[in-house]
Amino acid sequence: MDDSETGFNLKVVLVSFKQCLDEKEEVLLDPYIASWKGLVRFLNSLGTIFSFISKDVVSKLRIMERLRGGPQSEHYRSLQAMVAHELSNRLVDLERRSHHPESGCRTVLRLHRALHWLQLFLEGLRTSPEDARTSALCADSYNASLAAYHPWVVRRAVTVAFCTLPTREVFLEAMNVGPPEQAVQMLGEALPFIQRVYNVSQKLYAEHSLLDLP
Repeated sequence: MDDSETGFNLKVVLVSFKQCLDEKEEVLLDPYIASWKGLVRFLNSLGTIFSFISKDVVSKLRIMERLRGGPQSEHYRSLQAMVAHELSNRLVDLERRSHHPESGCRTVLRLHRALHWLQLFLEGLRTSPEDARTSALCADSYNASLAAYHPWVVRRAVTVAFCTLPTREVFLEAMNVGPPEQAVQMLGEALPFIQRVYNVSQKLYAEHSLLDLP
């Protein structure tokens, strides 16, 4: 459970999501990618149990970094600019994956869904009693978010794997912000930053009918 890189703590990662929104409430992709990298470090510090999510997230982050570093980088400065650019240039597969399987819109949608799961799980850790079973918390969060997009075989394997999760106290200590009660307080202060980014992204995708991209 030890983090191999000194200086890591989850509060810094969660608060960094505050930088994702500019004064116009556009989601800036550079800090979004950077914040997600911090969440991956947290997931990896918990062992291989969450590798089914972190590996997929890392592959999506690489796609977004290529788009940000490519010839059309100015169109990928923010989520709003990206959506406008890809839709106006027909760079999104709206009905089935065919010509643009690595479009920015599809890629960020996968990150968006994973962010919802993690936010729900961390909120469950924050509000649950000391003796709460993390396997149940994680399963509830998964079923309310990512499960709808995974085939039955994956859902079954993931649910079984959740049974091996460490205790709630171990999770809170892994956040490296102090004793469990301090971690709970930190989550209450920092999770709203993720929630705000999620809400703005959700509204944008809903307005453009992009929430069910194949």
